[in-house]
Amino acid sequence: MSGQIRLKAPLDPETAKNLKAGQSVLISGKILAARDAAHKRMVEALDRGEKLPTDLTGQIVYYVGPSPARPGKAVGSAGPTTSGRMDAYAPRLMKEGLKGMIGKGYRNSAVIEAMKENGVPYFAAIGGAGALIARKIKKYTVLAWPELGPEALAEMEVEDFPAIVVIDSQGNNYYETGQAPYRRSE
Repeated sequence: MSGQIRLKAPLDPETAKNLKAGQSVLISGKILAARDAAHKRMVEALDRGEKLPTDLTGQIVYYVGPSPARPGKAVGSAGPTTSGRMDAYAPRLMKEGLKGMIGKGYRNSAVIEAMKENGVPYFAAIGGAGALIARKIKKYTVLAWPELGPEALAEMEVEDFPAIVVIDSQGNNYYETGQAPYRRSE
């Protein structure tokens, strides 16, 4: 698929559902930053019946733990973390309104089923391009658990953040379809 689709974050449900695996997107707006430690704390808070530090409705979460910022920059290198580390928590957060996830690598079947049930796409950011991605992050604000350092729950203001829809809300998986033409037939 050619061309890039411009998305405004947070995502509305219709936009999230209409994205297709293989599409290239540029995301602008406010997204969340969180890795496994923050995900664990969010799910534990929900299990205790507590309110989360931020409303997840329409939110996109980027699985990132940025390095320290240089003077004049919002963050240092900000490459994606392996998404499978969040698989135990993702279905619960989608039920709370999460509408997108950005990371790298495969997702398990439970996460893909939850994506289909909740109309949520999964985006891939390019691993190894953390310094380039950091240029798209204009502001970084810790929302909760500052003691977690780069794993704290934070809000990032992004402009033209590049990603690819890897798994869409219907469960179509670009990791599978994109590789298919290159597989050898035995």
